[in-house]
Amino acid sequence: MGKKFSELRFEDWIEQSLLNKGYHSSFTHSGDHESRYSKDLCLVEDEVISFIKSTQTDEYERLYTQFEESTDSHLLKKISDSIASRGIIKTLREGVSTRGCSFELLYFKPKSSLNKEHTDLYSRNKFQVVRQLHYSTRNRNSLDMVLFLNGIPIITMELKNQLSGQSIEDSQKQYRKDRDPKEPLFQFKRCLAHFCVDNDKISMTTRLSGDSTKFLPYNKGITNPIVPEDYRTEYLWNEILTPDSILDIIENFVLLSQESEKEWSNEKKMVVEKKYEVLIFPRYHQLEVIRNLRSKVKEEGVG
Repeated sequence: MGKKFSELRFEDWIEQSLLNKGYHSSFTHSGDHESRYSKDLCLVEDEVISFIKSTQTDEYERLYTQFEESTDSHLLKKISDSIASRGIIKTLREGVSTRGCSFELLYFKPKSSLNKEHTDLYSRNKFQVVRQLHYSTRNRNSLDMVLFLNGIPIITMELKNQLSGQSIEDSQKQYRKDRDPKEPLFQFKRCLAHFCVDNDKISMTTRLSGDSTKFLPYNKGITNPIVPEDYRTEYLWNEILTPDSILDIIENFVLLSQESEKEWSNEKKMVVEKKYEVLIFPRYHQLEVIRNLRSKVKEEGVG
């Protein structure tokens, strides 16, 4: 890259690292996403349609016979509505169906490399990194970084560089104060997770709730170890957010859980049980343990 990481802006370094891992920079110039990203549908429309056309041509043509020039807009709305109602995980895992046609929105890694067709489809998954995404129709706020899979947003990040006097605490404040959970992109289950990242620490949440937003630490330990020629938080973009890792997480780790808590109801004058959904994104150590176990089993030929 020509420069040591310490000489680059933090955001530049993360973006370039992701590009080196297989991501694409979809928007070629500042403001390009203004015309390509739908703030209402929360989709990069041409990327979604391009993926479907290139991987499911026959099915797309079947739908086209029914909607003709309206096919793309119908399909995009169907996908957006599915994510809004069923959530990102269920929609990505199960795809969408409309008018007798079914569409996959991603392809998971085949269990065997002998399946050439599936291997080819897996290789067509496209990951995009977008800087300064303007996500709202009501203001000019932008997110530092958003990661997309086949045109669908999956991860948002607010990045802070300690050299400029800020940290993940500032990211957390930004999400709580300036990221309205009523915005389509920030509604619960629309994205996998929202990360706060600085040079040394990471935290994350899967539900934005204004001032009530709870962030969990996403560190390797109490203190992340020093990494020569990289940042302490490099494991996020070098391990967790790589294309293979994200697809593995979507397929095998992220889950929705029903939880409950008891609280006093002034209206009923009694303690009531409140049930709610929780979207669980795996912590670093959970992934590390299971993936190490997988590797050991594979190496020893067990099972």
